[in-house]
Amino acid sequence: MVPIFTLKLNHKINPRMVAVGKFDGVHPCLTAATQAGKVFIHNPHDRGQRPATHRLSQSTQDSDISLLNINQAVTCLTAGTLGPNTTGDTLLVGSQTNLLAYDVHDNTDVFYRDVTDGANAIVLGKLGDISSPLAIIGGNCALQGFDYEGNDHFWTVRFDANTSHGITSLLVGSEDFDIRVFKEDQLVSELNENETVTSLCHMHGSRFGYALANGTVGVYDRTARYWRIKSKNHAMSIHAFDLNADGVVELITGWSNGKIDARSDRTGEVIFKDNFSSSVAGVVEGDYRLDGQVQLICTSIEGEVRGYLPASKDLKGNLMDSNAEQDRIRELSQRRQNLLLELRNYEENAKGVSQTNSGMGVIPANTQLQTTLSVRAATEAQKAHVELSISTPNETIIRAVLIFAEGIFEGESHVVHPSVQNLSGCVRVPIIPPKDIPVDLHIKAFVGGRTSTQFHVFEITRQLPRFSMYEITEDSPASPAGTVSFSVNERPQRVVMWLNQNFLLPEMVESPNVTFNSLRGGGLMSFHMASNGQVDEFHSVHQKLTADMADHSNYIRNMLVQAEDARLMADMKTMKKRYRELFDLNRDLINEYMIRSNNHNALVSRLKSVNQAIQRAGRLRVGKPKNQVIAACRDAIKSNNVNALFRIMRAGTASS
Repeated sequence: MVPIFTLKLNHKINPRMVAVGKFDGVHPCLTAATQAGKVFIHNPHDRGQRPATHRLSQSTQDSDISLLNINQAVTCLTAGTLGPNTTGDTLLVGSQTNLLAYDVHDNTDVFYRDVTDGANAIVLGKLGDISSPLAIIGGNCALQGFDYEGNDHFWTVRFDANTSHGITSLLVGSEDFDIRVFKEDQLVSELNENETVTSLCHMHGSRFGYALANGTVGVYDRTARYWRIKSKNHAMSIHAFDLNADGVVELITGWSNGKIDARSDRTGEVIFKDNFSSSVAGVVEGDYRLDGQVQLICTSIEGEVRGYLPASKDLKGNLMDSNAEQDRIRELSQRRQNLLLELRNYEENAKGVSQTNSGMGVIPANTQLQTTLSVRAATEAQKAHVELSISTPNETIIRAVLIFAEGIFEGESHVVHPSVQNLSGCVRVPIIPPKDIPVDLHIKAFVGGRTSTQFHVFEITRQLPRFSMYEITEDSPASPAGTVSFSVNERPQRVVMWLNQNFLLPEMVESPNVTFNSLRGGGLMSFHMASNGQVDEFHSVHQKLTADMADHSNYIRNMLVQAEDARLMADMKTMKKRYRELFDLNRDLINEYMIRSNNHNALVSRLKSVNQAIQRAGRLRVGKPKNQVIAACRDAIKSNNVNALFRIMRAGTASS
């Protein structure tokens, strides 16, 4: 499969800032951010004279390109339908301080708004019950949604968002390694990854693709991950496109080494690949030849553009060319050689058994790999950690251990290779999980005799519990200062089961009343549960509101029935009385609604002011301290600790 068109544009392209828009409503134009705070618009369909304006000017290097002067570094851009009565698509360009909505066809600004939180990512779409499309901006610590007039219709301050993709739901990736799913402004799901999320794309239904800063790409369906792969290169852009014409979109990935590949959304198998001479800048789609067929359009940072058509019916599902097939043959040949070598080793081991040659790696038949996990407090020589102990039950020794774990080790793998003098049947590996998430440890151990030259490979998988960096303590000097009380519809035995599954305990606990010491921060965490449960104040308020609503509904229904009965019986006096009562009740309900609406608007206004204050406090710091200040402010708000919030903004920490 080869590209159907190739373009050489004389402009460099910024990574992840490429879009296709029909600005006149008919002709698709390739749009991308370039150097010196400019955006170029490639329009090969209209080669007439284009008038220069205060922002738009003609490129001196290419007659098909117009340049839009932004006069500051572009951080994100997209194109799409924003207004209800616009002729074509609107171009949206974001920077660290502003958002510009531009009508390319009419050469006018639609709106220009200050974005104090910055614009790291932008997406166009409808969200929730809001009727008009929104331009949703992902900033440093907030999400904002603007309509075609520049009005702020959507806003939330809860998370550090730096990239997003939304249709009716909103996917938000963040620098704290999480992918969050919003329904309007409500968080409905949260997925934990092991690196900064750089790209997200919707595929079909509830399935979406993602890319991380460490070179990982994969596919989720709701909260279940279908597959993922990791490369030494970085994924610069991902896009969903049905390239093999099988009716299901594939995940198209552009890499920093110039490679383009298409992978099955179900298995991750590569079905097509191609290469640029430089890093890929973006992957988009559009009918760029105006022949009624949508092409996959790939761009490089050097300005090279290639367009690919979906496969024809006779090539459906098979896009790999002869070179790829030869690569597959070479791969199978290498596997054959490895299997032959493994077979030869087995044959030599069989001879070693008959000749009692201990150097051939023969081990007792009852040899097993035993693993234990335990919590180790900090000492003068070593930090607090979780100790993984790997051992064998007989005289065999462990020559080497390979551990594969996501998000714990640099490169996701760790090798322990004891020296010859320290060989034994037990290897201890310290593990320090950076976050409270469950992790699967995939362990491979090389086991043999002390004089063996060939070793047996044992493979085993252990799960590290979510709260493995907490040590149970019997005698605590003092109880934690902060407390929270809530009711759960679970028996104490179920809570005990949850504790045993999510903490590393030396022995099974039988009571939910336990205390843990955090090995990261040193604080205490206690659990206390009453078997009869508690009725929280919020629950009683909820019941009262529900009862009031039921009473009002019954009252309205009865008055309507009585008023209609009086009307049918020509009792005008009673009918007027009932309708007057109904009118008074309706007025009271409207007044109550106005009070609640005013309170809600005041709350939103105060939250926005608090968020802006947090942003200003964060911008006084750089790098990790900035994120720490924002996270500490969030914790202070959650705990309703106003004094701590002020101390954090002034000094950067809650400690006095």
